[in-house]
Amino acid sequence: MGLYDHNDALALLMEHNKEQFHIQHGLTVEGVMRWYANELGYGDKADYWATVGLLHDIDFEEHPEEHLKWTEEPLAQAGYPAEFIHAVLSHGYGICTDVEPVHEMEKILFAADELTGLIWSASLMRPSKSTKDMEAKSVKKKFKDKRFAAGCSREVISDGAQLLGWELGELFEKTILAMRSCEDSVVAELESLQLG
Repeated sequence: MGLYDHNDALALLMEHNKEQFHIQHGLTVEGVMRWYANELGYGDKADYWATVGLLHDIDFEEHPEEHLKWTEEPLAQAGYPAEFIHAVLSHGYGICTDVEPVHEMEKILFAADELTGLIWSASLMRPSKSTKDMEAKSVKKKFKDKRFAAGCSREVISDGAQLLGWELGELFEKTILAMRSCEDSVVAELESLQLG
């Protein structure tokens, strides 16, 4: 048990989020961040990266118009340190905060957050309804179609790839793999939570 314990962090998320969509997004970004931590050589910090992913949108359901303005208080009250709060706030850089992503983890969160929404929407169009048989080229096609998943900012995704010094294709490929790695566990956890 502790700050970076999955169940404790999930309980905190669910104090502020009731809708399945928001909880599913948190669980997905948690899994994606864990995959990236392990992939990029930060395995010893995987729980930390994952918890940042799980809690990154903690205030979004309650304050969609003032996203990240109400984030600091619940995280600080729960005992999360300033660097953790900085990481969470940085994913809104240039959108709703002026907290810049500095650490590689913060850049990954910034780049992958919006992209998970685009990939998930694209997966729902597939017969399998899964990321497991998805290829980067089909994500690239959906990325170019501005009407598809219009709420997912192409600019943020492109800026994120640039921050990391990656080609868009590399970001797509890695994030698909990251989503595949946690797809089954996210589905199983959502079923166990019985959110109605």
